[in-house]
Amino acid sequence: MPKPNPHALTDLASRLHRHVDMLAGVIGERNVPHRYGALEATARYIEDTLTSFGYAPIAHEFPAYGKPVRKIECEIVGRKHPRRIWIVGAHYDSIDGSPAADDNASAVAGVLEVARLLAGTSCRDTVRFVAFVNEEPPFYKGPEMGSTVYAKRCRERDEDIRGMINLEMIGYYRDERGTQDYPLPLGRPPWKWLLPTRGDFIAFVGNFPSFWLTRRCKRLFRRSVRFPALWVAAPNRIDGTGMSDHWSFWQQGYPAVMVTDTAFFRNPHYHKPSDTPDKLDYPRMAQVTTGLAGMLRRLAGG
Repeated sequence: MPKPNPHALTDLASRLHRHVDMLAGVIGERNVPHRYGALEATARYIEDTLTSFGYAPIAHEFPAYGKPVRKIECEIVGRKHPRRIWIVGAHYDSIDGSPAADDNASAVAGVLEVARLLAGTSCRDTVRFVAFVNEEPPFYKGPEMGSTVYAKRCRERDEDIRGMINLEMIGYYRDERGTQDYPLPLGRPPWKWLLPTRGDFIAFVGNFPSFWLTRRCKRLFRRSVRFPALWVAAPNRIDGTGMSDHWSFWQQGYPAVMVTDTAFFRNPHYHKPSDTPDKLDYPRMAQVTTGLAGMLRRLAGG
């Protein structure tokens, strides 16, 4: 396993911090019902940032609450199998009443920096970066959820999505015992005795049809960076496993994995006004982002 350059990690941590500060600090709450202007400012920031990395982002608009909203995508076209597509994405909207630094500015920052790290890379398959809108209520798992609209469009176009990697909260870590909880039945004996009690790892979560992808993602991540990681492929009925944009791809029969710091099973600021940029661990976010870039490069045959 190659050791990441410490200077590169420091620079990456600073970049991640700047993205989160912009999204959760300067822009703040961003959603259609209450802060539509802030939502649009976020979309423009994502488009401008991707453009600065050399990409040509495309916006897919659709109506929600009678207003135009958009998903943003760009891609690296595969040199050998351009129709084989690997997606990495995250939602950029926030819940009402929260600046949403971890949920989900941390993940948007991660997608942007993975895109930067892979810019100019030649891969066998196509790598696509997507910023989704409308993941949070009142759109959650409804027809106007951005990833639902997008995944249906992928299926209608018969796109060969080999795997969707969904980043959902990747910035909150703790070293103290007892800082990590789990959904039932994993939170009961004997499972709880076998699982980490410290919130110091990143989790890869899939459903049963995504078993092999989930396992492979964790293995390739660990080949890229020495960072604690846990993977699980579980039924949708287990609390938390399908609570983000990867769910939309499961509904269309695509394999998809959520990469997460486990949200409310660890972060006490989840969906609260206290979910602010100062709560996040940017050096660890930099390690996770480095690992994800290496993982994606290997998945796509880079």
